[in-house]
Amino acid sequence: MKAVLDIGKTHIKLLFVSGYEQVASFSCKNAPIAGQYPQADVDSIWDWIVETLKSCTYTKEVEGFVVTTHGATAALIDDNSTDRSKALTLPILDYEYQGIDECAQRYKLERPDFSESLSPLLPAGLNLGKQLYWLEEKYPQEFAKANAILLYPQYWAWRLGAELSSEVTSLGCHTDLWQPAKRQFSTIAVNKEWSKLFPPLKNAWDCIGKVNADVSRKTSLPISCKLYCGIHDSNASFLRYLNIESQPTEQFTVMSTGTWTILMQSGGDVSTLHDKVDTLANVDINSNPVSCARFMGGREYERICTTLGGNIKMNPTESEVQEAISNCWRVTPDFSEGNGPFPDLTPQLLCPERPPSPQAIATLYCALMINQRLNDLEAKGAIYIEGAFLKNPLLCRLVAQLRRQQPVFASTDNTGTVLGAAALIGYKKNQKHSLDLEKVEPSNFSGLDSYADEWVELIKIAQ
Repeated sequence: MKAVLDIGKTHIKLLFVSGYEQVASFSCKNAPIAGQYPQADVDSIWDWIVETLKSCTYTKEVEGFVVTTHGATAALIDDNSTDRSKALTLPILDYEYQGIDECAQRYKLERPDFSESLSPLLPAGLNLGKQLYWLEEKYPQEFAKANAILLYPQYWAWRLGAELSSEVTSLGCHTDLWQPAKRQFSTIAVNKEWSKLFPPLKNAWDCIGKVNADVSRKTSLPISCKLYCGIHDSNASFLRYLNIESQPTEQFTVMSTGTWTILMQSGGDVSTLHDKVDTLANVDINSNPVSCARFMGGREYERICTTLGGNIKMNPTESEVQEAISNCWRVTPDFSEGNGPFPDLTPQLLCPERPPSPQAIATLYCALMINQRLNDLEAKGAIYIEGAFLKNPLLCRLVAQLRRQQPVFASTDNTGTVLGAAALIGYKKNQKHSLDLEKVEPSNFSGLDSYADEWVELIKIAQ
């Protein structure tokens, strides 16, 4: 039995996997709490993990445990502490805290150039380097007490009993701390001596210890349970497609959807990324740069629905989508506080104040944003859709209609991140495997192409 802890920005999941089948799943909401600054609610997260493990009948059977989390998050700890729950020298900063931008101009002078880090300067704390810069400047005494910086997956593995470690998918996730091409720390990480605080790099699939006795007593996990290094969540989704059998195209794009929609293009030309807003390179588990484009798909979908009086739990019908297209009901960016390809735009609500189906308008918006991001990546080859947007089949079909020149496939489950992370237990590099995928048939909405073209023109005018 395998256990996967998936800490996303808005939800936490704990799943039990046997073979390739999910046998149990538990989830709860995740939200930052107030304090000296907005911060991860680590105590509540830990309590939920402990209680969920203790109450599950499968826990005693778990042989391997792996953690996957969102990026742009790290823990400053004093490893000399005898109680790991009290080892934080500063609370774990919430990357959406915009107060960090008070140091943006100073940080900009010291951060590495895009050609080095393959990461743009992002708002709030989405560059982990900016977080460290702000924390060190704002709380120098507490910062100085830290003798280790743990990336978020490795922090939770350490809490369970693992050794201190670092891993490249989180380290290379728009942090400004890594040079993807040279596979080494960036100049700012070295110059500020932060690189010395990161524990040794391990492979995502490396075993880095076993559950300690205290955790075993509290959770019912066996002390023989192996703990694995773990992985950044979007990279867990991408991992599943690296070595699949019968790959239809040499290049492909994996679209991981949730609070963030992250598009990852294999074999893409990273040299062109700086030309587009919020495109960057992530790093896969083999340390290879991967061309990426992003927007806050789940967040924006929710905000559009609620702004227009809709229900985010309801999918639109075909007739509702066609009605929105025919009447040119649309919204334009940005609904995400400065993320994605159009960060500086004020949203336009070009539709009735209370349209018949806000979900249709939000669905069209996300399909158009996905199409824009694919264009920005100059994406070629197959497109694989993972995650939350699988629950909206019409959205997937709209993408297929907008990208008729590329085959579009949907994962047959919406837990690609979890199954990708679970694959790290017993992982063998370059081993071929198969995936259950469904071909997405394009929708056939009348007027979609002109609707998309007009949306692009509205954005150009607004810029």
